Amino acid sequence: QMEFVESGGGLAEPGGSLRLSCSTFDINFHSTPVGWFRQAPGKEREAVACIAISGGEKWYSNSARGRLTISSDKTTNSVTLQMNNLDPDDTAGYYCAADGHIDSAQGLALVHPNWISYWGLGTQVIVSS
Repeated sequence: QMEFVESGGGLAEPGGSLRLSCSTFDINFHSTPVGWFRQAPGKEREAVACIAISGGEKWYSNSARGRLTISSDKTTNSVTLQMNNLDPDDTAGYYCAADGHIDSAQGLALVHPNWISYWGLGTQVIVSS
């Protein structure tokens, strides 16, 4: 059972920045791709950015590319999502997720979220002026 704790959400103005963090105590963290997903009210959960910690492969959604950056820190067992140039459409609950049966960042991003085993409780991001 892999457990995540997310932090860093909050209120930001359009064009502003937020930094989300996802941490775990799981010893398998380094061998499993980890992703950030989001779910806005009335919409399906979608992948935003994923990273394969051991190999460094990264995947970004079209809306995230160029504005959001995913990174990992093996010393702290954490994955960070730096969010710049925020837009009101970024308003959503943001969740950290992983699955030990998926071996690539792209694979984690493209599988239906219902098939992903481990999720954090999420952190809320609100972008509004």
